[in-house]
Amino acid sequence: MSREFFGTDGIRGLVGAHPLTAEFALRLASAAARVLAPDGGVVAIGKDTRLSGYMFESALEAGFVAAGMDVLLLGPIPTPGIAYLTRELNADLGVVISASHNPYHDNGIKFFDKNGGKLSDALEIEIEAKLADPAITRDSRNLGRATRVDTAVERYKAFCISTIPSSLSPEDVKIVIDCSHGAAYKVAPRTLSDLGAEIVPIGCSPNGRNINDGCGSSHPELLKLTVQGVGAHVGIALDGDGDRLIMVDESGAVIDGDQILYILANARKADGTLKGPVVGTLMTNLGLERALSNQGIGFERAKVGDRYVLELLRKTGGELGGEASGHVICLDKTTTGDALICALEVLSVMKASGRTLAELACGMQRFPQTLINVNTGTRVKLNGSKAIQAAVTDVEQRLGERGRVVLRASGTEPVIRVMVEGEEQAEVVTLAEELAEVVRQAT
Repeated sequence: MSREFFGTDGIRGLVGAHPLTAEFALRLASAAARVLAPDGGVVAIGKDTRLSGYMFESALEAGFVAAGMDVLLLGPIPTPGIAYLTRELNADLGVVISASHNPYHDNGIKFFDKNGGKLSDALEIEIEAKLADPAITRDSRNLGRATRVDTAVERYKAFCISTIPSSLSPEDVKIVIDCSHGAAYKVAPRTLSDLGAEIVPIGCSPNGRNINDGCGSSHPELLKLTVQGVGAHVGIALDGDGDRLIMVDESGAVIDGDQILYILANARKADGTLKGPVVGTLMTNLGLERALSNQGIGFERAKVGDRYVLELLRKTGGELGGEASGHVICLDKTTTGDALICALEVLSVMKASGRTLAELACGMQRFPQTLINVNTGTRVKLNGSKAIQAAVTDVEQRLGERGRVVLRASGTEPVIRVMVEGEEQAEVVTLAEELAEVVRQAT
């Protein structure tokens, strides 16, 4: 049985359009309670800064309380903070209200189990099967209750600080921090400041509608200018829910998730703490694979999505994995991708080595890569088009061993992602545009 509502990262879409309605959220909470905590229990709910977060928070709260679960309301806090607090507060499950890097008019809902891990496909299918049933309301004696956790940000901040040795704190490092007007707007600047860094905050004034708007990890242009303008040592950009990290070096050059993986893997190899292979995805730049190979570090590719990176890490015994978008998982530190903890890891490497971010990243040369998102309006099965398959085969033959082609349907948006990678920028752009046009015509 396939999933109808759950994608690669929970349920996501346009607020007010099915399924992102208050009524659906209430039924979803009821279904999740019946599957994950049929005898009652505790659920922790956190959110980012979208205006619609209030609506979904209230609807989920009502559904869980009616089903007999006690609700802990965490307020705006990064997704990885919700994963941590689910464990820390002994909750039976955690719920995130966020659409990550999407604009404010989108929102989403995803779940963590009691260990702070993402749900399996099987559990998501089981929850979906319960959605056809009416939401339940237990008798008054067996209803749950809701409590707001005012210490959520401080608890998560303390956890982040605990993940690095005090001797490697970024004292006297000048850092521009862009929180994308999102969930980390309080905790990230406070954490870095408490560790002794000199902070220049941007993207830290959410109004419910400006999340990810021309800022954050998806739009690092302002961060680049600010780093250069104030003479900072490094820039840090998070996305709206605080699980993606993109960095900027002192010259204004962007350091993406692949380069961050390279820096962390090299540092761990040098100090003898690297375990298992590094795990990337089908979209990971070929330059990372070759750079790691040159250092004698194993590398494996998972399907796109941090949940699949996590699965492969656990299967192979690895602890370090992620995506170019900035989802980087340090399994020895936490259970999911955590932008703030990953940033602290990189800052620790800079402190321990005495090297700049640019110097740490220079050993990896990125292959030219062109990604074109073809909007299809609805989700499309790629294997159903002979024209697309023939075009992919043609481009692969023309590239040979000099590059790669990846076509995939997004798990969160109605788009086909067309990626071509190779040694020559001009060739890569031309081939990607040719392939994208075939996809447009076929869909």
